[in-house]
Amino acid sequence: MGEFVKISEQSSLYNDLEKKSVSELLHDINNEDKKVALAVEKAIPQIEKLVTEIVSRMKRGGRIFYMGAGTSGRLGVLDASEIPPTFGMDPSWVIGLIAGGDIALRNPVENAEDDTEQGWKDLQQFDINDRDTVIGIAASGTTPYVIGAIKKCREHGILTAAITSNPNAPVSEAADIAIEMIVGPEYVTGSSRMKSGTGQKMICNMITTSVMIQMGRVKGNKMVNMQLSNAKLVDRGTRMVVEELGLPYDQAKRLLLLHGSVKNAVDAYRAENA
Repeated sequence: MGEFVKISEQSSLYNDLEKKSVSELLHDINNEDKKVALAVEKAIPQIEKLVTEIVSRMKRGGRIFYMGAGTSGRLGVLDASEIPPTFGMDPSWVIGLIAGGDIALRNPVENAEDDTEQGWKDLQQFDINDRDTVIGIAASGTTPYVIGAIKKCREHGILTAAITSNPNAPVSEAADIAIEMIVGPEYVTGSSRMKSGTGQKMICNMITTSVMIQMGRVKGNKMVNMQLSNAKLVDRGTRMVVEELGLPYDQAKRLLLLHGSVKNAVDAYRAENA
């Protein structure tokens, strides 16, 4: 392991930003953003390893916990919150924890990320066990809240992973699986809500989407278990039933609302018409 250097906090490749036109600013930021997907691509072998491990645990009742502070914490909570409406999973399957608690989603909580004990305490509320997986998100790779929790989890035989923007980071060394997404210096020096945040969002999407597909929550390419929480989703679900069964729209809609999901509607119709 070489000496740890925070690439994510090195000086921007651009200078005199306040002197640039709006067009220059936007093109510069876009050019930096183009680097993110390529950095994520290099981390796919580690992401694949993590997803494979999660699926085997989730099939035995395990859950995913995201942990982070600031932007990293918010992105974990965001990804977790989107699993129930997208895949029809109970909110207890994927859980996002942020240093400082839910108030930190909207407001900075002073020193919350510096407590090495609080992360493990937060996990205790959920009766965490060795079927669960804890994913620490930390652009810097040094967040005490995250590292402390990951170390405790490993002591208790709980699978851990880390998503960071720096190679050989302390959080990588603490975790079982290190996902290092090296996006380089931010456009505004040290502003990890930019490329680092974008890459973290992409990786969280990749993890939970591929896990849910492996868990049977998608059929073909459709969200057959999505919650029917608004008119748009009811319409989308109805069209899926139409496409799958060849029924008139109104009949498909009645079936969908009766059974609560595309999958249940299709299965019930086929069972009755076998």
